[in-house]
Amino acid sequence: MAELLKSLENIDWLLVWNIVYIPVLVAVCLRIVYDTGSTAKTLAYLLLAIFVPVAGIVIYFSFGINYKKRKLYSKKLVEDELFIQRLEERVHAYSQEVLAGSNPTVQRYRELVNLLLHDGLSPLTGRNQVTLLLNGEEKFPAVLQALREARHHIHLEYYILDNDQIGNQIKEILMQKAREGVQVRFIYDDYGSRSIRRKYVAELRAAGVEAYPFHKVLFWLLANRLNYRNHRKIIIIDAQTAFVGGINVADRYINRPEDPNRLFWRDTHLRIDGPGIYYLQYLFFCDWNFASGQHLHPEEHYFIAQPHPVGHSLVQIAASGPDSPRPTIVFSLLQAFYLAQKEILVTTPYFIPGEGILQALTVAALGGVKVKLLVPGISDSALVNAAAWSYYDDMLHAGVEIYLYQKGFIHSKTVVIDGAVSMVGTANMDNRSFELNFEVNAVVYDEAISKQLRDVFYADLRQAEKINLREWRQRPRLKQFFEKLARLLSPLL
Repeated sequence: MAELLKSLENIDWLLVWNIVYIPVLVAVCLRIVYDTGSTAKTLAYLLLAIFVPVAGIVIYFSFGINYKKRKLYSKKLVEDELFIQRLEERVHAYSQEVLAGSNPTVQRYRELVNLLLHDGLSPLTGRNQVTLLLNGEEKFPAVLQALREARHHIHLEYYILDNDQIGNQIKEILMQKAREGVQVRFIYDDYGSRSIRRKYVAELRAAGVEAYPFHKVLFWLLANRLNYRNHRKIIIIDAQTAFVGGINVADRYINRPEDPNRLFWRDTHLRIDGPGIYYLQYLFFCDWNFASGQHLHPEEHYFIAQPHPVGHSLVQIAASGPDSPRPTIVFSLLQAFYLAQKEILVTTPYFIPGEGILQALTVAALGGVKVKLLVPGISDSALVNAAAWSYYDDMLHAGVEIYLYQKGFIHSKTVVIDGAVSMVGTANMDNRSFELNFEVNAVVYDEAISKQLRDVFYADLRQAEKINLREWRQRPRLKQFFEKLARLLSPLL
């Protein structure tokens, strides 16, 4: 034993470590280069793996695996290729008919319509009634009432649903509806909705509600799937009414006058009544079959309800995620920005745009389009905030106006183009939403709704501070250096 200990003492452990670790590092670097699509992400992961020994490799394998190439998920609901071909022909014909019957203002955005139609087979639908809902104070009463009126089915899909007052109000309605014979299906993100994983979900299931996590998280610290989150917020009722937008189900989204000291939460949601809900239903079916392992078929009664309200809004849905062959939401934003002639109004809680979005907004501003960006003055992440700030200098120099919201935390994800087309949804303007999360945005071609959103945007500006370029450039150099370091990590945030 003494000889063994002595021989162990004589071993050059640093040499042994290098012999073992260097080949592993080389293999990981080759894997990063081969498996990571984005050049920026590839460089970021390579730097992390090389300069942060062991921990960098752990972070890559925890959060950097490219599940797109692993077919994590499939949107194919129907295996009959002939049926799919006929469906595509019908969707295209219907969308072109709706577009042809629209006013000249809508027809000016034909390229955006065709992009979503060809990229994701998302139809342009007419005769929708769209209602703008601001903050939890407007959303939740509308949602609760609509749930109570459900007669056939309720489909819910949420990133965050908390076990709190509003969460339990919804739970009670869902259980009651299930007992009445209404089909109730609920998808929740296992990470975002972790407070309901046990008792809450068990109570729903006991009452007849079908509830499944989108991704079952087993190992919280090193769970690869943590990086791929279902960030969608969708409710569909009786194939007639849908809710979509940025507001999760949690008490913090409700601003109560009796609690003025709590952080004010500013957010935006939409209610859609009409055929605009069909693509949301399709998304839910895809997500449901993946999460539940079932094969729920798109039967007619899930997509056709009579009578539909007669509205005036044209609606299209942009959706993307790790399953998408292309970043549809990014493409839709880029197309909208390049079609803008007068004004682009963007509200987002997280702004780490990537080169494409950054260039599109810069080109628009340099071309004479008024570009205004509203972002939080109060953020929930210092690192994300620092990375976002690193982009502001060039944008300000190009003429983009940037405003920091001061009243509370602004969580809205909205875009208004020329007061004619608007987008409301779940996607932030950052790499996580564009590449890693399952997201959904509603695109509304309607001047009345766009005017409402435009008015809301300018009302929010009254609670914000405009950044002055000269003062911005006088920030402490150490702060600017930290922002540039944070920007290096922006592909991973």
